[in-house]
Amino acid sequence: MTPRPPRLTALAAAAALLAGGLLAAGPPARAADGSPTGTPATAQDTPAITPTPRSVNHRPDRITLTPTVTLVAGETADDPTLDLVEAALRGAGVRRVVRAARPPATGLTVHVGDARALAAQKIEGPSALPAEGYVLGIGANRVVLAGKDTTGTYYAAQTLRQILPKRSRPGARIDGLVVRDWPGTALRGVIEGFYGTPWSHAARLDQLDYYGEHKMNIYVYSPKDDTYLREKWRDPYPADQLAQIKELADRAARRHVEFTYALSPGLSVCYSSEEDAKALVDKFRTIWDIGVRTFAVPLDDISYTDWNCDADKAKWGTGGGAAGAAQAYLLNRVDKEFIATHPGAQPLQMVPTEYYDVAPSPYKTALAEQLDPDVLVEWTGVGVVAPTMTVAQADAAREVFGHPILTWDNYPVNDYATDRLLLGPFNGREKGLPGRLAGITANPMIQPYASKLSLYTVADYAWNDEAYDPRTSWVRGIEEYAGGDARTARALRAFADVNYSSALNADKAPELAAAFARYWASGDAKRLTSVLTSLGAAPARLRTGLPDHGFLDDAGPWLDATESWATAARTALRMVEAARAGQGARAWELRQQLPAQVERATSFTYTGLDGREVPVLVGDGVLDGFVEAATAEHDRILGVSGRPTASTSLGTYRSNTVARMLDGDDGTWFWSDGAPAEGDHVTVDLGESTDIGGITLAMGKPGSTEDYLHAGVLEYSADGTRWHRLTDFSGRADVTATPLAGTKARYVRARATAGQTSWVVVREFHVTTTRAAVAGNPPAATGSALDSAADGDPATVYRAARAPEAGEALEIALGAARAVGSVTVLRPAGAEGAADIQLRSADGDWRTAGKLGGPYTRIGTPGRTADAVRLVWRAGSPAPGIAEVVVGK
Repeated sequence: MTPRPPRLTALAAAAALLAGGLLAAGPPARAADGSPTGTPATAQDTPAITPTPRSVNHRPDRITLTPTVTLVAGETADDPTLDLVEAALRGAGVRRVVRAARPPATGLTVHVGDARALAAQKIEGPSALPAEGYVLGIGANRVVLAGKDTTGTYYAAQTLRQILPKRSRPGARIDGLVVRDWPGTALRGVIEGFYGTPWSHAARLDQLDYYGEHKMNIYVYSPKDDTYLREKWRDPYPADQLAQIKELADRAARRHVEFTYALSPGLSVCYSSEEDAKALVDKFRTIWDIGVRTFAVPLDDISYTDWNCDADKAKWGTGGGAAGAAQAYLLNRVDKEFIATHPGAQPLQMVPTEYYDVAPSPYKTALAEQLDPDVLVEWTGVGVVAPTMTVAQADAAREVFGHPILTWDNYPVNDYATDRLLLGPFNGREKGLPGRLAGITANPMIQPYASKLSLYTVADYAWNDEAYDPRTSWVRGIEEYAGGDARTARALRAFADVNYSSALNADKAPELAAAFARYWASGDAKRLTSVLTSLGAAPARLRTGLPDHGFLDDAGPWLDATESWATAARTALRMVEAARAGQGARAWELRQQLPAQVERATSFTYTGLDGREVPVLVGDGVLDGFVEAATAEHDRILGVSGRPTASTSLGTYRSNTVARMLDGDDGTWFWSDGAPAEGDHVTVDLGESTDIGGITLAMGKPGSTEDYLHAGVLEYSADGTRWHRLTDFSGRADVTATPLAGTKARYVRARATAGQTSWVVVREFHVTTTRAAVAGNPPAATGSALDSAADGDPATVYRAARAPEAGEALEIALGAARAVGSVTVLRPAGAEGAADIQLRSADGDWRTAGKLGGPYTRIGTPGRTADAVRLVWRAGSPAPGIAEVVVGK
């Protein structure tokens, strides 16, 4: 195994944060005349370096990459760094790299790990920088990579790799440059700590390469479904699995990443047991023997009110304080009997059972007072998945736990939302936070390769939070992952946009949503067609152009769903444009294509760890929302209200969308993702102002009986602006109301009149409306209804149970005589049969206005008045089907 470089002292330095919690910031470098040699990095003056460097200064001189370059190693150069530099030079066109003890008299020399070589460039060295800082100087016919330590020099090499061009021939001229850089926190990396299918061995090796490239220095091996970490924590690994862990540790060492082994005994451990303490230490010794030097004991997601053995209850009693004392006792034994007796071991890490808040408790007090002070405590922020994380919260965590804090940041992990890819940037973390922490570890997705887009932004933030901008970093990460190809980058950006939202990024598909909003405001169909065409083509482009094929395996079902949703959205757009152009038949044809396209878009799944097929979500609330809005626009132009729609001021938990409260199924529901404040509401839009009858609001559900509006009011409105009270309610999950006869409304809403702490579930929100009465024959087939022929919703269809007999008709009563300017009859595609379309005038006579033919029939009847419309079936017609009879004014 490769010997551990001196940079490991950075891990031990993290424990020293107990004294103040602040990392030292490197002072600006100064030239011989005392002026600063570096300036804060900006998007305008910084080369394509990631993470964003602290300072970059351009020099007036240049170097030329000659066919032969001499490589001279200094005291902070190790073999992985020298190999990296040589590979970067060869990739830039250098044909021969000579490793020598001293520079030649002439020719380009690259000094690796030798701060003294900076003197010829008049550049200050890295001595004043924090651990893992570096200085990179290009100019004066030399390149100098000088790290504070071996890891710093390795990071200088990673920066040089990004600066050098990709060429097949020597002769490239490189602008003079000084980069002075250092990390914002000691530990920066990833914890594989999710539930679900663990990453493959190949994926882990690939991840370690990625971490090294992005200056992340820690990987915590803690997959929840590795049985030898949890259920079988006492058992030794089979030889083949132990060999894989050794290979990971070796790869990590070469990438200057600290492999951390995390053993989780909490499901069965007896804290007072000599045998269990020995089993824990023995397991660590086995892992130590293959080269691992950093260890953790996660005690999360367990019960601390139920002991695993009677001896623990007898020794410590009961309650949170007893649990904290017991855990401290076991961890202190590990710290003293293993960590302290193994020179080179890094500070022990632990995850407390209360890992998700900063509220004082007996449990936290016990840990703060009894746990050895050099143990790092991992913390997820305020919440298991914290939308925001602030300096004040980190300081509070440091105070309440009494130990240095290493964040276990649950982003972009998706084990709680397995139907989604979370491809948005690291967001909601305050500037200045990294400097208050021992470090930052991000819990990634079940999909390792797809996690890289978000992890790029995590690395960027953890290294230089002051320069970090989430969107800028996100775009740069996409461009890098696309391999520098502009077309592939555009495709990846479009795909990442429809998989953007999360607890940290509230905006759903922000770029596509903006394109839809522009269309509704401007009517520019050409521009939106271009956006949707690009989105639909993005999956194919990624499959042919993306360098990392692992991403394609990870994202396959989501790529398929994206392509299908783009097809549905384009169909919806063409439908609206046809309807607006007066092409009713074409619009109706397109409208009938949509259900199958949406069904296909929602059909894609992947197989989870338990063998269950998990449907995937893409652009939910945006792509499906556009299809729904386009359908409503088509129906408005046609002259029908369409099916009721729902909206809310609250966020949505996972896939429990607001539309579910209108689906007629009490077993599905809308579920908010947070508690309502006063004024929050759920609203039903009936599409047009109409007579309303009884209203039923059914809230709460089994297992979440408190998730309802505890205090609110039912209101109605004709215009969405002026609201009228129906009834107040309080303390009941099921609410009913009956308006006065003749009450007309387009909107009905339930509005909170007070804030609360519980979330909101709405199983059903039903508003009874008065529609045109439908009667006649043939009778409806099973599963259908006569009323579907004129219920305001073309998606519902009256299907006859048999062929019509002579003289039979389908009659739609209008309630009262009124002007009838047109009659439009919509039929399902392929429907056959003929009928006369007749109007009943004030004298009671029926007069034929036209004949039914094809899926779309529109008969103009200007100047006519009628109180009913009927379709008189012709003899020999097959069983009819009618989607909607629309009587225009």
